[in-house]
Amino acid sequence: MDVPRMLRGAALRVTRPRVAVLHAVHAHPHADTESIITAVRRDLPDVSHQAVYDVLRALTTAGLVRRIEPSGSVARYESRIGDNHHHLVCRSCGLIADVDCAVGEAPCLTPSDDRGFSVDEAEVVYWGRCPDCSDAGNS
Repeated sequence: MDVPRMLRGAALRVTRPRVAVLHAVHAHPHADTESIITAVRRDLPDVSHQAVYDVLRALTTAGLVRRIEPSGSVARYESRIGDNHHHLVCRSCGLIADVDCAVGEAPCLTPSDDRGFSVDEAEVVYWGRCPDCSDAGNS
């Protein structure tokens, strides 16, 4: 993964915090901001919370990361972008997993009445219990 090239390609300056945050998001899919800050501070101990928040906002705006916020959850970030995939969320432990689009192309769902909207994305969240939590409940 050529992070400097990715940043330049998105017309962003290459800075140590941006590089570290992008690496952290790639290494920790669906991580919340606090987890990303912890990961970034392993390489940049003095980075501020605000710097990480600002970088996440810039990376999201530039389309290099995707922000998701399942109901009842804090914002989380992932590097899998541009493919209109969806998520499975465990009601018990909060685990989030990617799942490919049900149809295979965007938008996955065509509304029964688009009311004149030009639809380019559908957000689907499947809720249930992950295998570990399901097994724990059956024991």
